[in-house]
Amino acid sequence: MAENLKDMYKKINKDSFPEFMDISFHGEEGRQTLYFEKMQWDIGGEKLGLRYGENPDQPAALYKLINGNLAIGGVETLQLGKYLASDVELLQSGKHPGKINITDVDNGLNILRYFSDTPCSVIIKHNNPSGVAKGATIAEAFQKSLMADRIAAFGGAVILNRPVDLETAELVASGYVEVVAAPDFSPKAFELFQTKKNLRVMRVKNIEKLQEFAYTRFMDFKSILDGGVIAQWSYLPVARKKEDFLPAVCEYKGKEYKVNRAPTDKEFDDIIFGWLVESGVTSNSVIYVKDGVTVGIGTGEQDRVGVAEIAKDKAYLKMCDRICWGRFQKSWYDLKDMDARKEIEGIVAAEHGGLKGAVMVSDAFFPFRDGIDVGLREGVTAVVHPGGSLRDFESIEACNEYNAAMVYTGQRSFRH
Repeated sequence: MAENLKDMYKKINKDSFPEFMDISFHGEEGRQTLYFEKMQWDIGGEKLGLRYGENPDQPAALYKLINGNLAIGGVETLQLGKYLASDVELLQSGKHPGKINITDVDNGLNILRYFSDTPCSVIIKHNNPSGVAKGATIAEAFQKSLMADRIAAFGGAVILNRPVDLETAELVASGYVEVVAAPDFSPKAFELFQTKKNLRVMRVKNIEKLQEFAYTRFMDFKSILDGGVIAQWSYLPVARKKEDFLPAVCEYKGKEYKVNRAPTDKEFDDIIFGWLVESGVTSNSVIYVKDGVTVGIGTGEQDRVGVAEIAKDKAYLKMCDRICWGRFQKSWYDLKDMDARKEIEGIVAAEHGGLKGAVMVSDAFFPFRDGIDVGLREGVTAVVHPGGSLRDFESIEACNEYNAAMVYTGQRSFRH
């Protein structure tokens, strides 16, 4: 029985999905049709599509858009031929990609499209980032994103916006990842990856043109249980530079409330970085960012104060693990020396899990100050969120009590 369960994950579905798919809209603009072709790769001399869907017993197919333009309500789709995750070049198939591998790479690209001007690394696990970081080189960016949450990065997808050199490849290969995607790989880097037989190596040349995707939308489809379909234009963040953010001001019962301190330039760097990373995090979410690196990421929770606490707790835990790994090359979970554990916990407590001087990012407003207080108590010095709560004044008062800066985006960033 146990052997059968293991075999389940080695399964490759011979899907029966057709080669082509059309989706049409009929309206005042006339009939507009999007034409898709099923994506397949040459794997072991055989043409194969996706390994399976979200689970091994779900056949699935990947389709790429090959023709048709869509314009509805003044919004137009991306022009044809600029492929990313729907047309990856599979340099090494590893265990053969499934649906999750493709969607993880896609969400990594969704985040990276805003950071084309700097080396940046995203590690995705279950369609959420475990770590995102900028760096002077792509190797530095990867290492920072890895150490943001080394434990969660195990078995994840690494998406890089610069070609992979040998230094970066050695860092990636030192742990276990399922996928690495980049615009290109040096011969020595690819040679090293070939020693990892289960690793999927994907070349996505259009990563070099990601800035062209930063302001374009696609039609986002969601099927529901009874076969119905919800169609929506994809999300694009409006606030991307300092001037786009709004001052934290509100009126409550005839009294005006405003934050006393504006963010510093350094804080604004992390505000912008954090808000753009937030667009790739499943809601309800709160994240903490410091010096161009995610410090704690809380995802998919039902209440905002709860997710703020989770992100804080993760920041503490991940800092313990970073120190432990640096000293002993051991996971924090494997460290049995109680004296060493107490010493590390003391260092982490003194640094508040690395949250001193960090920026707190929320995809929606804080309905009460309890959520924002979680970060402020840990030494967060700036906050960014959409604003718009009936009780925004509470968050403003909280920031003023801690002399923290706060700005609004005027736009929610939910992702489900």
